[in-house]
Amino acid sequence: MLTRYMLGALASRTGDEMSGPALLVAGLAVTGSPVLASSLLAGLTVSAAAGGPLLGVMLDRTRRPGRVLGWCLVGYGAGLLVVLAGLGRLPDAALIGVAVLTGLLGPSLNGGWTAQLPSVVGAGRLPRANALDAMSYNVAALAGPALVGVIATATGGEAAVVAGVVLLVAAMPAARVLPAREERLGKPGAVREELAAGFRAIAGNRALRRATVTSMVSMAGLAMLIVAAPLLGLRLAGDAGYGALLLAVTAGAALAANAVIARVGVRWQSLRTGRQAGVARAGVRWRPLRAGRQAGAVDARARLRWRPLRAGRQGSAGVARAGMGWDTVMVVSTLLIGVGTLVAAVAGSFAVAVLAAVVVGVGEGPQLTALFAVRHREAPERVRGQVFTTGASLKITSFAAGSALAGPLVALSPGAALLAGAGVQLLAVAAYGLLSLPRSALEGPTPYGPDEAAGEEAQAG
Repeated sequence: MLTRYMLGALASRTGDEMSGPALLVAGLAVTGSPVLASSLLAGLTVSAAAGGPLLGVMLDRTRRPGRVLGWCLVGYGAGLLVVLAGLGRLPDAALIGVAVLTGLLGPSLNGGWTAQLPSVVGAGRLPRANALDAMSYNVAALAGPALVGVIATATGGEAAVVAGVVLLVAAMPAARVLPAREERLGKPGAVREELAAGFRAIAGNRALRRATVTSMVSMAGLAMLIVAAPLLGLRLAGDAGYGALLLAVTAGAALAANAVIARVGVRWQSLRTGRQAGVARAGVRWRPLRAGRQAGAVDARARLRWRPLRAGRQGSAGVARAGMGWDTVMVVSTLLIGVGTLVAAVAGSFAVAVLAAVVVGVGEGPQLTALFAVRHREAPERVRGQVFTTGASLKITSFAAGSALAGPLVALSPGAALLAGAGVQLLAVAAYGLLSLPRSALEGPTPYGPDEAAGEEAQAG
């Protein structure tokens, strides 16, 4: 089942990564208008902010989320084909409107799949499966634009759009056979209530809140790097194509870093968890109470009460601290992205820029894996889909905002945009630290009951 999931998710994500560049190239080739081409790309991405939460509600309310994903694949592919068929025939406003409607389904191609991973594999296999799932994002980011470039060069931008749709359709069988839930997760309420519950789940859980905010801010900084890369390649190597090569190096380094996590990092995490749990068990002290007062030995054993000393502190908190390894990976990887972006900003040669791209990739890959691990660990089951699709939509929107901010800076110099991108990564780290502060006395308990609230406080400790 995991192999089928990976093949479907990879096809879906590669088709998604192809859709934006392919639509951009096709729009420019057919109409000759860079304004329309860029507007189609913007429309495809900007609507994700609204689509993610709504898709999450749909996934959480249905017993067969795989079927919902399948229909989302169909809708996304159909929207792309409508835009392609209308180029040069329909008014620009109509085409942009179709692109906006199509983009509403975008978060399902990424976060919608990842939210189903726990139902595909058991809890014991989830860490490795999570690392492999994150690798599929890296492969798609590397292969998608490259396929667009090859196909568009050989046969034109229209064929690149069609190829992306073919990949989306190819992912449908894997989506439709994703495991169904055994029973509905409670009686669904109104859509507005479900949306509010999903946002409360993110805002009310410290780990989810800081991971979401950190990844959002960091994504804006990555967008600045991506926008500046072509001009950086032009400045250092005399050709904007070398900027695309830098982005490919970043994607390759991210893939390699996640491969290491899948093979080595998960084993380290398991060993660490087992070691701390063992120490916790060794630290438990049992104290019999009132045993001497009982009349008979049998009666004494029957009435014996045990009091665990330090069990809550050393047991559950120890395991929570082991789980917090992913939170640490999150902030360290964001720092690495910032360092790599800063090195790129001051690079005086293309070789140094390549080194900077490697550093960014080594941070970007584990950051995504850590983000998914935190969401899998913390997301309440009944709003899991919303947590993932809302997070995906927020990152897409943040990427669009970062790209817009980078435009005027790149016009000044690529170094200015890269320095700003490095500053945004530091801002993401600062946000992580700020959101790691102890819960204020003014804040209420988490909305999902005392067990989750206690778990969160244990992690904070």
